Amino acid sequence: MENIKTLFVIFAMSLLSACSSSRYQDTHDSIPSRLPNISELNDAIARAEPHSRGGNKNYRVRGINYKVLNTAQGFEQIGTASWYGKKFHGHLTSNGEVYDMYAMSAAHKNLPLPTYLKVTNLGNNKSVIVRVNDRGPFHQSRIVDLSYSAAYKLDMLKAGTAKVKITAITEFGEKTKKNSSQVANIKTGTHVPNIALPHEKNYIQVFATSKYQLAKSTAKMLSKQYSQTVNYPKKNGLYRIQIGPVVNKTKLNKLLIELKQGNYPSAYLRSL
Repeated sequence: MENIKTLFVIFAMSLLSACSSSRYQDTHDSIPSRLPNISELNDAIARAEPHSRGGNKNYRVRGINYKVLNTAQGFEQIGTASWYGKKFHGHLTSNGEVYDMYAMSAAHKNLPLPTYLKVTNLGNNKSVIVRVNDRGPFHQSRIVDLSYSAAYKLDMLKAGTAKVKITAITEFGEKTKKNSSQVANIKTGTHVPNIALPHEKNYIQVFATSKYQLAKSTAKMLSKQYSQTVNYPKKNGLYRIQIGPVVNKTKLNKLLIELKQGNYPSAYLRSL
């Protein structure tokens, strides 16, 4: 009898230990304490990026096998969108970046990482452009998990889910009408050439971290190595190591490739 009691205690303790060692501090997802600000509601800027080193192999979750597509070319899908927020904020995404619930990002089960998507809420016709950098949602009736800011912009927070159409963006010579950077001829469906905005400042976001000393030392090292201005502004508890602004587009792209082929495969371009 005593042996049975001892085994029960050990079993109970192991369950508690497993729960406490979860990678997420919160058991359930929750709504952030504040709404997105104006700058956090800007669409992601679609651009050509190489597939990330992480998150692009076929995988298995909860006994189900998932195949990662080789390309997002021509991809469209209609189904239910959900969103994820505070529980996952600051944790690694499937491609090794850090999830920021205020960034315009998303998770998809099959698209290559990263992929840019136009997501349209079919209930109100609102749309947003997001950057897919994570895997999910693994609820089989849903096709995409959106960041908090993206869900807010689609006006789907109250319901929690929405019926959406997602369309992969794979042509980067033009910007979308949604970003007000493209003029569309609605009758013919043609577009005028892309015109660069004069106030646009281009940066490279190297990575994000919650550790101040790591951000500071990395910024100092990168500034010395590349003779560029490197900052690490803090936002939503994360320090974002950013190189720039870099005016010369050729130099910008060359620097990005060098970073991605080196120690920072998740580096990406962003405009502020």
